[in-house]
Amino acid sequence: MKEAIVDPDLTVSIRDTAIPVPEPGQLLIRVVVSGTNPKDWKMPRIFTKQSSNPGDDIAGYVEAVGDGVVGFRKGDRVAAFHQMMTPGGSYAEYAIAWEDTTFHISEKTGFEEAATLPLAAMTAALGMYQILNLPLPWNPTSEPLPLVIYGGATAVGAFALKFAKLSNIHPLIVVAGKGSAFVETLIDRTKGDTIIDYREGNEAVQTKIKAAAGGKPIHHAYDAVSEKGSYMNLSGSLTAPGKITVVLPPKEEDQIAEGITVERTYVGSVHNPPAAGKTIGDREFGAAFFSLMGRGLAQGWFTGHPYEVRPGGLGGLQGALQDLEAGKASAVKYVVRIADTAGVP
Repeated sequence: MKEAIVDPDLTVSIRDTAIPVPEPGQLLIRVVVSGTNPKDWKMPRIFTKQSSNPGDDIAGYVEAVGDGVVGFRKGDRVAAFHQMMTPGGSYAEYAIAWEDTTFHISEKTGFEEAATLPLAAMTAALGMYQILNLPLPWNPTSEPLPLVIYGGATAVGAFALKFAKLSNIHPLIVVAGKGSAFVETLIDRTKGDTIIDYREGNEAVQTKIKAAAGGKPIHHAYDAVSEKGSYMNLSGSLTAPGKITVVLPPKEEDQIAEGITVERTYVGSVHNPPAAGKTIGDREFGAAFFSLMGRGLAQGWFTGHPYEVRPGGLGGLQGALQDLEAGKASAVKYVVRIADTAGVP
């Protein structure tokens, strides 16, 4: 099969490799479309500094199932989250995913749309409900509940907004920049939702966040950026006791305001066993929420992120990763169609 390997300098080479074999509990998926994520360039460039296939967003057909798999069979249309930093990534003709991080998609859902969901949407869900402990969509709040989402035009931020609306969480105070027009389509001004432009400066952002709450305390914030002082702005805006969830590890030297805690949302936790002494954890949450996303897509009350198909299939991956590094992706996910790759039947 054809597989793309990303080097630390973001050079991408397409190689002929063996088709992986699913282990017990795993599925082999014939990849139709792979999504991309900012971590796909950060992993080889910054974190591991090793060549790998870092793709984790899969949409395609089940090709084979490992022992013990009961929810899927060959030919099923699926989307899946590949386990990060393991072989069998999505930048290939075939990829590996665990049964509990795979969900069915209907004929009405395009593979391109489905490929925008797994990593970003699950990161949003984990942060909203496992870290911030906000009301779940099937038990929405009936009282005003201010929530700040920093980076509303990012894929994670946009999915957090969609979950928040399902949970009837308002007012939504969204910090965004050039993607503000897209964010406008995700909020409800009649319920007090608003957008704050981070380009106005830190002091203005903090002042406007507090004002947007209409005098109500703000105890929750989702930072989908977690860079360039974003969670420090939130720290200065929340009411103690307050909690901020971030997608990147916070810096130890940053002085967080008293009474405000910062906790990272790590999507890889859906592959971990429950914590000691517990029978249910992020893995079970992930399995349930991935299934919910599939139902939402089929029924029309949940949608993927806007996407741009990069030409050349895996051959266009290098340019996509370079554009992600340069920060060019705003309110869009880059996806690649594997069949567009030279040499793929």
